Amino acid sequence: MNWLTTFVRPKIRSLVGSKEVPENLWRKCPACDHMLFHKELEKSWQVCSHCGHHMRLPVRKRLELLFDGGTWTPIELPPIPQDPLKFKDLKRYSDRMKEAQAKTGEKEAIIVAHGWLMGIPVVVAAFDFSFMGGSMGMAVGEGLVAAAELAVLQRASLIVIPASGGARMQEGILSLMQMARTTVAVQRVKDAGLPYMVLLTDPTTGGVTASFAMLGDIAISEPGAVIGFAGARVIQNTIRETLPDGFQRAEYLRDHGMVDLVVNRADLKATLGRILSILLRRDPPAEVLALSLDADSGRSGTRATPPAGDVEEAARRDGQAEAHDEAEPEEDEA
Repeated sequence: MNWLTTFVRPKIRSLVGSKEVPENLWRKCPACDHMLFHKELEKSWQVCSHCGHHMRLPVRKRLELLFDGGTWTPIELPPIPQDPLKFKDLKRYSDRMKEAQAKTGEKEAIIVAHGWLMGIPVVVAAFDFSFMGGSMGMAVGEGLVAAAELAVLQRASLIVIPASGGARMQEGILSLMQMARTTVAVQRVKDAGLPYMVLLTDPTTGGVTASFAMLGDIAISEPGAVIGFAGARVIQNTIRETLPDGFQRAEYLRDHGMVDLVVNRADLKATLGRILSILLRRDPPAEVLALSLDADSGRSGTRATPPAGDVEEAARRDGQAEAHDEAEPEEDEA
């Protein structure tokens, strides 16, 4: 059936313009095998309309989803050595970097930007999994440190969105050092009394999970996201036991206390806006209140924006939000 790709697709492009027609007009949902039209997927932010499966969302589309008006201001990342160890396996590391840059159009596996989310000033550091698996090397570490410093400077909330396979092996110990650097950086945000939010997406694994990704004031995840340190197969072969169903998935971690909320992608912006309002002791924006009233959304396989009580309970759980509250005066002794 080569004629489908050699004739039909070019013919369609010649009629409507090459930029308007993607490489594949239809995409099969990996969860339910339903064929989805590309415009339907774009409208639903890459969420299957039949089973609710959340597919991976390109990093710039994710920023468009969260920032008000879909606009943000990116910051230039500090320059770092491209190949500090002169690493080579089947290919030179420098060649792999060039291939990733050509494939994604990005300089590195992270984008740092600042703007407004529901009227609240935020700095967002978002990972690009299509860039060498979103692996964390020196440049990604510098990006996260720069994001934390900018948040403190602007008195803005910091939101980090990991999508990573972990450390970047081509940079060796220099990559592993970023675990400590990023942990210290986000602690400075907390010390400044500013909210630090992490949105766990598929996948969040390796050294990313073992450092900044699990330190958010409230742990939020998208449905079905894989979250963990070592892979499930490695764990199972190590302990020689069968792992429970759903192991390392967002819902499993929520049920076992590692994740506070699992939120549908369409509801993420409203949920983040409400949580940030609570942590900052502000009245939620009108847009948040309006969206939160849609408790019976009826989305198949999805979860609507949690009620205010659920979000506030998560915000107060284990005293995570108390650091942002003013100390109450002690009562005089009788």
